[in-house]
Amino acid sequence: MTEFDSNEDERRGIPLDSALPGWLRQLPEESRPYAALARWDRPVGIWLLLLPCWMGLALMRVPGGFAWIDLVWIVLFAIGAIAMRGAGCTWNDIRDRDVDAEVARTAERPLPAGDLTLSQAYTFLAAQLVVGFFVWVFLPFDAKIVALLAIPLVAAYPYMKRITWWPQAWLGFTFNFGVLVGAATATSVTGATVVFYLGLVCWTVAYDTIYAMQDRDDDELVGVKSTARLFGDKVLTGIFVFHMAATALIFLGAYFAGAGRIGALLALAFLAHGIWQVSTLSKDREAFSLAMFKSNVWAGAIVLAGLTIAALL
Repeated sequence: MTEFDSNEDERRGIPLDSALPGWLRQLPEESRPYAALARWDRPVGIWLLLLPCWMGLALMRVPGGFAWIDLVWIVLFAIGAIAMRGAGCTWNDIRDRDVDAEVARTAERPLPAGDLTLSQAYTFLAAQLVVGFFVWVFLPFDAKIVALLAIPLVAAYPYMKRITWWPQAWLGFTFNFGVLVGAATATSVTGATVVFYLGLVCWTVAYDTIYAMQDRDDDELVGVKSTARLFGDKVLTGIFVFHMAATALIFLGAYFAGAGRIGALLALAFLAHGIWQVSTLSKDREAFSLAMFKSNVWAGAIVLAGLTIAALL
């Protein structure tokens, strides 16, 4: 075997945009494409799906504090987030395989690269949905109904970038549905929950616009729409406006739930993080866009920490 062939073997099943290529390389070769398809090597998405679930639980526990059963819900939400985020990415890649093949950053993903067949991808999708189903079975009845309402949002998401300039908003409504599920698991979905949910939607528009900045040139060539393209030269202004809206709505949701001063403090810390993101991006958009996108895990952790403290006190 030549040195070139050896390098090809090492790269097989490892997309160019993998965040943990070393971890993927340690997996058995036949399992790498499945891990990459589910984006297990890119855990930021798992956190951004999971944190709203925990936020919804904590938000509804602010008036009366946590219960021991919440430890069960915390673990189940984590399992469900891993399974359903993987299923969503698998579905997205199935529908976007032709587009991904034309974009440099995504051309080596498992389906466009030929590392998996379409039938293998569908089988893997089904397996992840089975795991998600078992988590769903254990949820309270109200939470089951709320969770089912997210299915049309997930199914339609891959098509949004073709028909609207606002796929980031659709992602926001989809990705943050966990806050409603978490609230319904704790007690019920209230007006405070809905306001808080809308704040998280605005937050997602902000951070996913940052993410989409990486692909603006390729997206224009293949005809994919995004808020990063829509905002054009005013993209940083657009990001900041949505982060401001997110801050206001997150604060109002926390306030209506009874978080009071702690809600104000978490909103100020969240806003400060957003200002830091935009300030950093203003220095070099291309160089810092991925890092700033990833930093939103900490932005979400700030909100969760504030709600947790409010519930504990």
